[in-house]
Amino acid sequence: MTIQWYPGHMHKAQKEIKEALPKVDLVIEVVDARIPYSSTNPAVAEILENSDKKRPIIRILNKIDLADPAITKLWCEEFDSHQDTRSLPITAKKPEEVRKLIKLCHQLLPEFKQKEKPINAMIMGIPNVGKSTIINILSNRTIAKVGNEPAVTKRQQRIDLDEGIILWDTPGFLWPRIDNTNSSYRLAITGAIKDTVLEYDDIAYYAVEYFREAYPELLKQNFKLDELAEDTTQLLEAIGVIRGCLRRGGRIDMDRICKILVHEFRSSTLGNISLETPDMIKKEMVEVEEQIRLKAEKDENKKGKKKKRRRR
Repeated sequence: MTIQWYPGHMHKAQKEIKEALPKVDLVIEVVDARIPYSSTNPAVAEILENSDKKRPIIRILNKIDLADPAITKLWCEEFDSHQDTRSLPITAKKPEEVRKLIKLCHQLLPEFKQKEKPINAMIMGIPNVGKSTIINILSNRTIAKVGNEPAVTKRQQRIDLDEGIILWDTPGFLWPRIDNTNSSYRLAITGAIKDTVLEYDDIAYYAVEYFREAYPELLKQNFKLDELAEDTTQLLEAIGVIRGCLRRGGRIDMDRICKILVHEFRSSTLGNISLETPDMIKKEMVEVEEQIRLKAEKDENKKGKKKKRRRR
């Protein structure tokens, strides 16, 4: 399944970030702790790399209350291993954790406090990672609109915090092309992409296959299953029977059970689950690079054949 969701306002947001970057001293990117890689925007990384000024980056791993704590720890270590990058694992449900961000900003740029100069920090994140909730906690008032639907923030805004920090809020946007198919599924499962542009059965099949491999005991406990069928359809049907998702004649309502599975993951009813690890991503990146290489080679061959036809 290839998911592409790139409304016009997202293109505008990318342009606004590029224009505002010269005045920014520090970048804060909010990611979903369940999918830290897939929710890190490569378009943002590209913008920063092409900038003439190097800035510290803080990666906030939000929603740690929904993620697997052992895997969250691995991701923090991974992010912290990169130069000028610091991780901050939090849940926005605990305001005291969110406010640690202020202290971290000053730790990374101590000279600003000494000179009594405010830090200009740009905060960004893809849709539905909890960025707006974090901003409202930091400002002690409702400034950013909060919602469960992705892409709530539509325009850039300046927020002056009391602690000597000027926060620049940017609209959440996805990048035009998601090369890693696994990332497409993960973004869909966590709700970063509107439900109106995806099929529940697609992401439910992907999710249950991953849960069977990575969290088999959680799957058994939550759905009261003694064994997990190897066939994905049979496994979903077994879950449907347990949950009473039946139509007339005793047929399984697959659409209903797929929706239940996705919603229970999103609400953490199934338990603390992370959808990717650093090692998984390293392997996937190699595979994606090979796929891109093969596609480029195939496209080049097509061009060569067209040129030969024209000569004839």
